[in-house]
Amino acid sequence: MKANIKINSSGFREYDARWLYKKDINLFGLENLGKGLGTQIIKNTKKKNPRVVVGHDYRSYSEEIKSALKKGLISTGCNIEDIGLSLSPTVYFAQFNLNADAVAMVTASHNENGWTGVKMGIKKGLTHAPEEMEELKNITLNENFCEGKGSEKIIDGFQQIYKDDLIKKNKINKKIKAVVACGNGTAGVFAPDILRGIGCEVIELDCNLDYTFPKYNPNPEDLKMLHAISQTVKNSNADIGFGFDGDGDRVGVIDNKGNEIFSDKIGLLIARNLSFKNKESKFIVDVKSTGLYSKDKILLENKCETIYWKTGHSHIKRKVNIENALAGFEKSGHFFFNQPLGYGYDDGINSAIQVCHLLNNQNKSMNEIVNELPKTYQTPTMAPFCKDEEKYQVVKDIVVKINKIKEEKTKIDGQIITEILTVNGVRFSFEDGSWGLIRASSNKPSLVVVTESPTSDKRKKEIFYFIDNLLQKTKKIGEYDQKI
Repeated sequence: MKANIKINSSGFREYDARWLYKKDINLFGLENLGKGLGTQIIKNTKKKNPRVVVGHDYRSYSEEIKSALKKGLISTGCNIEDIGLSLSPTVYFAQFNLNADAVAMVTASHNENGWTGVKMGIKKGLTHAPEEMEELKNITLNENFCEGKGSEKIIDGFQQIYKDDLIKKNKINKKIKAVVACGNGTAGVFAPDILRGIGCEVIELDCNLDYTFPKYNPNPEDLKMLHAISQTVKNSNADIGFGFDGDGDRVGVIDNKGNEIFSDKIGLLIARNLSFKNKESKFIVDVKSTGLYSKDKILLENKCETIYWKTGHSHIKRKVNIENALAGFEKSGHFFFNQPLGYGYDDGINSAIQVCHLLNNQNKSMNEIVNELPKTYQTPTMAPFCKDEEKYQVVKDIVVKINKIKEEKTKIDGQIITEILTVNGVRFSFEDGSWGLIRASSNKPSLVVVTESPTSDKRKKEIFYFIDNLLQKTKKIGEYDQKI
């Protein structure tokens, strides 16, 4: 590889491509990524000049990255349709609206400043799965590029087309007072307007664009962001609080009393709400999600099936598509709605709208609705540092240990392990429905740890201490991003 081209192979992750800009990838590397993606699109669509929708988020360096990426795409023969400053779901929607062949969105989502990346997809409503990422990686690193003559077209005013599409289908009658928090990320341009448009009274929190993210990263799993929303909800006597991530495909929800509601519980409430009109539906949830789905009395009465699947927006999106599920819910706040509610991809604003419909349909506060669910004690998503090149092996070794513990019927906090799910890392469940999860993060050098117990806060913590003890013994674990 030429000396001036920098592109670290570890940036090709399971379903996103992410790098630290300039350290792990430079503009020549990004141009090559564009060439690789263009070649892949041409190969898969069998078109000489496929149309590719491109957008970018509000980081200070995103436009220069997009320019390099476009240069590469055009050199292979792709015709670019650039919709400008966007959310990831705006780009996904544009593929349907403009009937384009593929998408490329320049964003590092909620990663800290310094990171960049691309979310890409060819089949409408889907983004790259591991096989496609592997194919892209091989084309790009081996420089097996095709050559062609592409073009570029700027699409003006697309932000409004996207906003109008969500507004016109989702008017509500109840005046819902909503705190809309965007952490100074790109969603600030979109979310307040759309939620006002459907009929909400909107209280804005950090909706002005500031790519330095002066308070915290726009990440609805970040406790600092959730606490700020909580305070504003209480101070303004709001009905609901929404927190959007940097590229707008995820949402976090705070109830009217300022309590943080984990997204998997929100998903369960939406699934319940949908199940009355859509009996015998399928719902897909990721392995980090609450165990309540599988035993929920309303879903079971309405003959709905819940499938636990691999974490990751691309995996859940694809599974929703394959199973023709009505919706999919991810613990991190990615929600996916199939027709007639959506186009199958994750859109944080559409997810917030579905919560507004939930409130619109019931004469109860969000807190009352949430309290109808059985109580569980759940940790936040915790990420201990673990090197990219070591994390998968660490998880493999842990799976062996946990299988052994199950076989030997060793008790943890007085309970034996009754079930092990290894579709993504290892999720092990106990007799009382408590469970723990250890998996490798798909987009950061870290592991992911979650525990939940329907029995007690103590048991939730004991399962975490058990996991942490296993991990510390590997000597491959660094600091946690947050810890109970």
